[in-house]
Amino acid sequence: MNIKVKNLSSGVSIIQINDPKTYNSLSFKNLTDLIKVFKKLDGDKKTKVIIIEGAGKGFSAGHNLKEVKNLKLRNKYQKLFNLCSKLMLQIVEGRKPVIAKVHGAAYAAGCQLVASCDLAYSSKDALFATPGVNIGLFCSTPMVAVSRKISRKQMMKMLLTGEPIKANYAKEIGLINDFFSKSKLNSEVLKIAKKIASKSNFTIKIGKQTFYKQLEMPLRKAYAFTSKMMTLNMMAMDAKEGISAFLEKRRPVWKNK
Repeated sequence: MNIKVKNLSSGVSIIQINDPKTYNSLSFKNLTDLIKVFKKLDGDKKTKVIIIEGAGKGFSAGHNLKEVKNLKLRNKYQKLFNLCSKLMLQIVEGRKPVIAKVHGAAYAAGCQLVASCDLAYSSKDALFATPGVNIGLFCSTPMVAVSRKISRKQMMKMLLTGEPIKANYAKEIGLINDFFSKSKLNSEVLKIAKKIASKSNFTIKIGKQTFYKQLEMPLRKAYAFTSKMMTLNMMAMDAKEGISAFLEKRRPVWKNK
């Protein structure tokens, strides 16, 4: 199996795409296995935060072009792109926060995977690109995720030129949260993951789902929806405990419900 999972005692689970021979490509097999792993971790009570990373030289080069070339039939192509979209939706619609930890290249569907995660951090030398135009295959599915994180002009430049962007620019335009030296990347990402894991995962679950749903709504509808969700959140035990702990100047003890 090319997908490895490491569960830490802090409530952080690390998914590693361990297929360096194909630059951690999002092949049929890897996509299928990633969906299974994300679904499993989403239902795991011990997992509070998920980190995804790549083995070897980089994060992911996207689809396996050798595999894509051999598909030939229309329904096979459709199946592959549908499967990729299913993974991205699983990450966005899942209950657990997902952090991309990126080194090396995150290209095409690999860049899509980074953009689909809730947070993203990279090494200083990381590169991001939607280079499909260079091989006559416009990055249409990757642009769905990336265009929801950066502005239209910046997105179109990436799509039309196929040129990679560096970590500092990726941060500037909002594709990633931050970048660190290679030696600090792992410890910095773990620090952030552990901080999130220390919160009420019931509250985080409500917040994550509410965040993405309200983004797609008109302003008035978004306020009506989020008011309902805050009311639902307020009725939970963890909200009552959190407010009491704040007023009593003590650390909250989460029930996660």
